[in-house]
Amino acid sequence: MRHLLDPFDFSVEELDNLLRLGRDIAADQRPYAHVCDGKILATLFYEPSTRTRLSFTSAMMHLGGSVLGFSSANASSASKGESVADTIRVVSGYADIAAMRHPFEGAPMRAAMFSGIPVINAGDGGHQHPTQTLTDLLTILSRCGRIDHLRVGFCGDLKYGRTVHSLMHALSRYEGIEFVLISPEELRVPRHLIDSVVTPNHIPCSEVTSLEDAMPDLDVLYMTRIQRERFADKLEYERLKNSYILDAEKMKLGKDSLAVLHPLPRVNEITLDVDNDPRAAYFEQAQNGVYMRMALIMTLLGLAPTGPLADKPLPFLQGAVEIPDEPCQFRSCITRSEEGLVPLYVRDAAGELRCAYCEHRKK
Repeated sequence: MRHLLDPFDFSVEELDNLLRLGRDIAADQRPYAHVCDGKILATLFYEPSTRTRLSFTSAMMHLGGSVLGFSSANASSASKGESVADTIRVVSGYADIAAMRHPFEGAPMRAAMFSGIPVINAGDGGHQHPTQTLTDLLTILSRCGRIDHLRVGFCGDLKYGRTVHSLMHALSRYEGIEFVLISPEELRVPRHLIDSVVTPNHIPCSEVTSLEDAMPDLDVLYMTRIQRERFADKLEYERLKNSYILDAEKMKLGKDSLAVLHPLPRVNEITLDVDNDPRAAYFEQAQNGVYMRMALIMTLLGLAPTGPLADKPLPFLQGAVEIPDEPCQFRSCITRSEEGLVPLYVRDAAGELRCAYCEHRKK
């Protein structure tokens, strides 16, 4: 059995097969209308979502399957104190596959340790969002004709933006990739991402504060909103929320071939006058989410044309060591809320210990 918890859970070959299947589905959905007849997807969403939850539901229905689940923690036994481990044990008897969104980082990983069915990480705190990454990759491939040898700019909230973190992980495996990281000082990409993704893969990377200066040389511009729900200090959010606004005037600085992506929802970081620009790809990107989640569900259930995936141990457990008396200090890590969870740590390329669940450095 396989899960998707992190973009690295699939090899490049497996990822290319997924993208190929996603493109085939986008071209014609009809051959896949009954692939998942009799199968059930559980959507376990502990925090609000529109696109991700509904696109998973749409994907499974387009495949002929059924969906059950909940859309907030208050609508589940989590409100009574039930652990993630117990929830997934129960749900494993009700469904064939599960998609989980959770505000605590590492929660889907914790679920996978106890699950009898494939678990898909549908977003865990500010950590990872690998199915959005699949959607982003398909959109980049469709717009640019390739995924390699591209200069990709990420703009906005790069500190808490899990979509940014996941996409950087995935793109790091392709040749000729360059990153331009555009953010206020307070919302820079976490240092551990630079240490674990950019530096070991020798990726050219610049960190800047000006969107206008970066625009002319970008092949892809990935805009993100400033995420109010991730801020402990609301005054800091108010101060930073309008840091970057992409409008028609700024679009004049970009290449004719530029692709503008955004995981949505947007607030005011892309003005409405950009929507009619042919380089705006974000609504196409949202539609691609259905196709890639269809491809992913089929693949994890062993129903894709390429056949079942080879079994693989949970990657985040490889080389992990238990340190029972030294819990992770990151406030949004699943280790802070899950009863009976023993803290696990892994060594990074620099030899430092990091939490296996949230990837933050051990203090």
